[in-house]
Amino acid sequence: MNIPLTSVFILLAAYFCGSIPFGLLLGKLFGAKDVRKTGSGNIGATNVARSAGLSAGILTLLLDASKGAIPVWLARHYFPEQAAFQILAGLGALAGHCFPAWLKFRGGKGVATAAGAFLVLCPPAAVGALLIFVLVVGFWRYVSLASISAAAAMPLLVYFLWAPHFAPPISVTAGSLAAALLIIYKHDANMQRLVEGTEPKFSLGKEKDAE
Repeated sequence: MNIPLTSVFILLAAYFCGSIPFGLLLGKLFGAKDVRKTGSGNIGATNVARSAGLSAGILTLLLDASKGAIPVWLARHYFPEQAAFQILAGLGALAGHCFPAWLKFRGGKGVATAAGAFLVLCPPAAVGALLIFVLVVGFWRYVSLASISAAAAMPLLVYFLWAPHFAPPISVTAGSLAAALLIIYKHDANMQRLVEGTEPKFSLGKEKDAE
């Protein structure tokens, strides 16, 4: 199998892994309406928690993260010297989550899936981004702002924390930047609401009605 064909295979396999709509499935399993029709309309963990309860939200978070982690782990296992294949697997899973074919390409915002991918690809950077996320949520209680902040920081964290005294390959730097830009792009509506002061703050528990 030559390199171009391997790249296509990895990208497609990761895409279909990432496109599994766990949030939608778990929302229905936990007795909620279609989560796309409640709250923010997103299939990610935050809206699932608001619509179907905290347990459903936590499970969605873990499973969405696994969609990013598993493809990257497999790429690393089979191609340990090919960082480009590993970041490609992460981007494929992220694209699958954000643009799933099964849901007319209207998916989630990719935060948990990207977190899972980078946790395997560069654990120190993923931990750093998580700390930023927690701090922003703790101070301002906006999950969207925390997600945007963590995503924006990720390329720099990967660059400086890839390995002691070594910068990452160009493919990893470019892939990290692409992932950050995609996540920020998917938060466009949230950014508008943040500017307008209408973005809902994070709260635990299940909402009775859609906002």
